[in-house]
Amino acid sequence: MDLSFQYKHLLWSWLILLGLLLLFGIYIIWKKRTLRKAGEPRLLQLLTASYSPARFYGKYALLFLAITTGILAAMNPGKISGQQSQQRKGIDLTIALDVSKSMLATDISPSRLERAKQFISKLIDAMPDDRIALVLFAGKAYMQMPLTTDHGAAKLFVSAAGPEAIPGQGTVISEAMDMASRAFSGGEKRLKSILLISDGEDHDPDAGKTAKELAKQGVMLITIGVGSAGGSVIPDPLTGLDKKDASGNTIISKLNEDLLKELAGTTNGLYVNLQGTDPAVNAVQSQLSQIEKKAFSDLSQLQFRGLFIWLAGLMLLCLPVLSFLSRL
Repeated sequence: MDLSFQYKHLLWSWLILLGLLLLFGIYIIWKKRTLRKAGEPRLLQLLTASYSPARFYGKYALLFLAITTGILAAMNPGKISGQQSQQRKGIDLTIALDVSKSMLATDISPSRLERAKQFISKLIDAMPDDRIALVLFAGKAYMQMPLTTDHGAAKLFVSAAGPEAIPGQGTVISEAMDMASRAFSGGEKRLKSILLISDGEDHDPDAGKTAKELAKQGVMLITIGVGSAGGSVIPDPLTGLDKKDASGNTIISKLNEDLLKELAGTTNGLYVNLQGTDPAVNAVQSQLSQIEKKAFSDLSQLQFRGLFIWLAGLMLLCLPVLSFLSRL
């Protein structure tokens, strides 16, 4: 295959080399003009008899070679080997998973969070040709994994998700939706989808506004409600005791279905109550089937063989030779 660069964003580095070449050209012109004004040409020739133009130009040529190979090494040219990239047809889906402490409630066995993880794992298995991104949120939202076809890695990230992954507590649904939308390519006008999994317990006043913005961007929101209307106590993972408020009363966490339904409806999406994983997976798949599928290249089986080590070695070889020439 053709040679390609791993770090194409370093193309601007060539401006450094062009600048140095320009300065060198200005220096040569200045040097010649200065010599013409210095005195008698024959006398100058006798005074500079030991001067070697070849050594002078050779030294700077070696310097420019070292800089050139250094820039090339930084950009790491190479060839892609392995299996040819395959064109796969699928959709882009960002999964936003609530990992706040209220998701540890056990009104759904074994817990809200564990049931959500089971659901995500089954959904990923049912979407072999789709790209998936993962956002975790509680008091803050974080992009845990960008869009990828590496479903094995996606399931590992999901299995490791928990309240300890997010420093602050709470349920910032608006920030989670905004972060999830950033996973998509901004230039594409196809319908995209966000799967929001939460108990919706803490009312986020900006959630409705963010959902309207997503609708304008062509993003369909599917919300998955985890929990029950009756609610449940929240066990403290450190002590095992039920969490209490500032007044010493036991906290009861309840599913806020109204909020999750409202958000899904704003984007012409779907709300699903996560009672059973299989029915929920089927419902989500049915909704996602409405999204126009697109072709994209799966590069997961390709290997990049860079030439960095050879170029860096050539650059390092030039430096001692350049130092030796400078002493002559």
